[in-house]
Amino acid sequence: MSSREAILNNVRKALGRTAGLHPATLAAPMLRVPLSDRDSYTSLFGKNFETLAGKSFFVREPAEVVPILTDLLQGKRAVASNAPFLAACGIPSLAQVQSGFTDRDALRAACAQADIGITSADYALAETGTLVLLASPQEARLISLLPPVHVAVFPRSRMLANLDELLAILPNPAEQTSSMVLITGPSRTADIEQILVRGVHGPGEIYAVVVG
Repeated sequence: MSSREAILNNVRKALGRTAGLHPATLAAPMLRVPLSDRDSYTSLFGKNFETLAGKSFFVREPAEVVPILTDLLQGKRAVASNAPFLAACGIPSLAQVQSGFTDRDALRAACAQADIGITSADYALAETGTLVLLASPQEARLISLLPPVHVAVFPRSRMLANLDELLAILPNPAEQTSSMVLITGPSRTADIEQILVRGVHGPGEIYAVVVG
């Protein structure tokens, strides 16, 4: 008996199987969506988002978004996605904001020079303080990844409980988008000597403005 066969034989014995026995079919995964009060999702998202070093703002109407962003944009250059919700909030009309890009190279150049990238969010997950962005012509993922600061502005109606609820709504994300980005706090790494460093692989600061 070779070493490989001996190892496999020991594994079979530990699992109570014999050679040639086909494993049983695995049960379908069960999604666990809590049946909690959806009104609590917003406060839970804010708590978890800020635990991860993000900063959250909550406003009632789209018209209140621009005043929230005024201080943050002071003296800065920003690039905004073509998401319709950002237009409804009046963000593309701000003097500091570039938007309406349709050319990929022009967008890349603008993002490389921008201080802030502003997007909407397709969903937000309360349980983990996570933003979910589906890449599209209206929502280029480069805007949330290249500038050193990311601001996400989205309606409260896009708030979900957790990843399980997201996958219940989007069981096959690849059928709808080339890339689904889950953003949980600022970019961070501890690859070097286990010292935590933010902003190495993406934005070092992240803000969420929840409307509604």
